[in-house]
Amino acid sequence: MVHHLKGQLIEKYPTHVVIDCNGVGYFLNISLNTFSKLPDAEAVHIYTHLQVKEDSHTLYGFSDKYEREVFRLLISVSGVGTSTARTMLSSLEPSQVRDAIATADVATIQSVKGIGAKTAQRVILDLKDKILKVQGGDEVFVSQDNTIKEEALSALETLGFARKQAGKVIDKILKDSTSPTVESLIKLALKNL
Repeated sequence: MVHHLKGQLIEKYPTHVVIDCNGVGYFLNISLNTFSKLPDAEAVHIYTHLQVKEDSHTLYGFSDKYEREVFRLLISVSGVGTSTARTMLSSLEPSQVRDAIATADVATIQSVKGIGAKTAQRVILDLKDKILKVQGGDEVFVSQDNTIKEEALSALETLGFARKQAGKVIDKILKDSTSPTVESLIKLALKNL
């Protein structure tokens, strides 16, 4: 497997780059995220993923290891190929993909061209536990507040309140409160609903 390439950037386009490594030019498919982070015509260091098929060997390039790991997780989902994963990483930052999966935000994932509701739900279902184990990005997203928020929202939904309305009230409470418990959050939300 080709882990990374270090060489001179010869061509740079929004969909691909060509890197010269000691006289050999490597064609790498890239996302817009990687494109925006690469310098023009300088020595570059780019992480790669090699996809081997019966009829082709295709290299994908990434500006950092974190984006490559998110890409690898995405293509592990049934129904998500390399072009869909690359489109997702072109439409959203890797951290936005992680956050959308971690918070089960179907709408954000579905906003990517070519991803329908079923595929978005499958991505969330398959990757929710795995995505937080990937090191890198800015920080691990799911905090204690998120777990508490989800539990409180579930409880309020069970009590018959609309999720959207309850979510707004809980967000307001979380902004004002320092370290709420699930019980206190539900009680305060019930007073404000």
